Amino acid sequence: MPSLRTVAAVAGTTLALALAGTAPAALAAAPAAPVAAPAATVSTAFELPGARVYPEGVTADPRTGDLYAASYTDGTVFRMTPGRRVAETFLPAGADGRHTANGLEADRAGRLWVTDSTSGVTVYDTRTRKPLGRFEIEGDEPTFVNDVAIAPDGAAYLTDSARAVVYRVTPRQLARAHGGRAPLTPYADLSDAVGRSAPGTYTLNGIVTDPAGRYLLTADMTGGGLYRVDLTTRAVRKVALEGGDMLHADGLELRGATLWAVHNTVDTISRWRVTRDGTAARVERRLTDEALQLPTTLTWHRDGLYVVRSQFDKGGPMGDGTPSLPFSVALVRGF
Repeated sequence: MPSLRTVAAVAGTTLALALAGTAPAALAAAPAAPVAAPAATVSTAFELPGARVYPEGVTADPRTGDLYAASYTDGTVFRMTPGRRVAETFLPAGADGRHTANGLEADRAGRLWVTDSTSGVTVYDTRTRKPLGRFEIEGDEPTFVNDVAIAPDGAAYLTDSARAVVYRVTPRQLARAHGGRAPLTPYADLSDAVGRSAPGTYTLNGIVTDPAGRYLLTADMTGGGLYRVDLTTRAVRKVALEGGDMLHADGLELRGATLWAVHNTVDTISRWRVTRDGTAARVERRLTDEALQLPTTLTWHRDGLYVVRSQFDKGGPMGDGTPSLPFSVALVRGF
């Protein structure tokens, strides 16, 4: 288990000096002194049992406070309870025909959405662990269903990294599934906005919805862009980014006007300030530390950011080597 490490984060703002009204003119004209941002800390929050877990997704249940993480290599879904160091198996490997798991999202109706990159998404009742519906992509075109976000109206939106499209599952579609299978159909095509990529290149990855349910934000991990999809018109536009980009961006997390992104192969988390209409964002801070162990996604919960340490480059899908056991989920405070 890694020990607690304190890492210096880069501050994106400075605090002006407060000057008394009777201060001399020379003092009043003096430049503001930079104020260092609080240091961020990275520690191990939970351990995931197993020698080849290679976790990818993480989410927090807004009703119970439990967290969930998923294994990319076999589809196991773990449940993590605050106060308990080691996670328990919530859904075993191969459950309901799934042998991989990517994005996770727990919603306010007691459901857990689990994406399968090879086919689509399965929705589970967190109380009974029973599937409420499975939505699958039709046809033989290459696909990679990746991340998922839930809008305020209960609709789920999913990215396809191979096709540069966003899918949608509405509450009505889920109700009609009755625990069975249904097609997963495109909602918005971003291929024109993202541009052409070489065959086999992954583009769209992390996705979030704004708190008011007006738009989606999704990152292009290869091109480095962030895209806004209007949930009324389905219009797509590129977000104006100031101070950085979304290169290598994997999971996203949005709370109010604050957007976090994990940049997987460079062991980095970036924090952004998003405009109210979601058309522009400015980077505020960056944290880079090898203790993040190739982070793939993150979620904000109570006391900080919970970040998946995938170790994909240590004998997983992105490189040879031997992982450091146990696999784990990190807690980042002060960021």
